[in-house]
Amino acid sequence: MLLRPEIKLTKITDITVNLLRRNGIRALILDLDNTLSTHHGTVLTDGLPEWLDAMRDDGISLVILSNSKRQRVEPFAEGLGLPFVSLGLKPLPFKFRSALKIAGAKKEETAIVGDQIFTDTLGGNLFGIKTILLDPIKPETSKSFRFKRAVERAVIKKLGITKTEVR
Repeated sequence: MLLRPEIKLTKITDITVNLLRRNGIRALILDLDNTLSTHHGTVLTDGLPEWLDAMRDDGISLVILSNSKRQRVEPFAEGLGLPFVSLGLKPLPFKFRSALKIAGAKKEETAIVGDQIFTDTLGGNLFGIKTILLDPIKPETSKSFRFKRAVERAVIKKLGITKTEVR
C-alpha cells in the first residue's frame, strides 16, 4: 500500500542506529518542516544535534529533501552541516533521485523520514525506498493543513498504523 510507512515512530530521535542496521538502512533522506524543526521554525527538535552526531559517527549518510524554497532550507541545512534539495515536489520522484545521488546510496539501503503520509511516505513508496513516518512536532494552524492532518489521521486509523510499526 502506497500510504503505509514501513516504520512508524513518534520523533526523529526515536530512530536508532540499531533500527537502521536491522532494516539495512545506511542513508536517510530527511524532511525539514515538522521533522527536524516546527513548520517554518528555526529551533531544532530536542536532541537533534546529538542524534545527527550519532548517525554521522555510524556512517549514516544524511540529506535534507524539502518542498520548501531554497531560502528556507539552505540556512537551516548549512547550520546542521547537511546537504539539501529544496523545492522537492514530493511526492513526485524527481528530487528523490537527486537526494539519493547526494547521499551516495542505493535505493534498497535508503529511507525517507518525514511527518506527512501524502508527501513523504507516498513519495518514498513511489520512488521505491523505505519509509519512516513520524508524528508532526507541532500541529499546523492553517485550514488546509488542519484538513490534511484530519485526512491523514483517518488513513492512519483505517490502515491500523501504530507506533513503532516495523514491516
